[in-house]
Amino acid sequence: MSSSLDRLVEHRGRCLCGAVQFVARGAPRWVAHCHCDSCRRATSAPLATYAGFATEDVIWSGQARTRFSSSPGVERSFCARCGSPLSFAGERWPGEIHLFVASFENPASVSPEVHVHVGEQLSWLHLGDGLPRFATTPRDGPPLP
Repeated sequence: MSSSLDRLVEHRGRCLCGAVQFVARGAPRWVAHCHCDSCRRATSAPLATYAGFATEDVIWSGQARTRFSSSPGVERSFCARCGSPLSFAGERWPGEIHLFVASFENPASVSPEVHVHVGEQLSWLHLGDGLPRFATTPRDGPPLP
């Protein structure tokens, strides 16, 4: 349950060049490392770390984000000027937007709670953080042993 203090928290962020900025209000609903192939390709990184917020709790400013339908029911956004990935939204999570934690002004202000889509994790990536790991997502079944 969120407290009134959680509603006062703001997470500011931006793309690499600063043309697109955002403010996410309140505590994130969740924070996760995603290992899926699509997120790896969208970021050119071995995993992506997201924080989920209610769509209405994120205010965008500066240049408009460029949006890309990366697969059916999925929209990713990025800065058209510098190419920085900024968000993920999917029909599976209505009313929610997933922001890249690395784009926060203070990425250490949130901590990942879980690994998702570890069924697609790169074989050479070995993480010993002790976080729960799910083959897909927590709503699809229990954590892996």
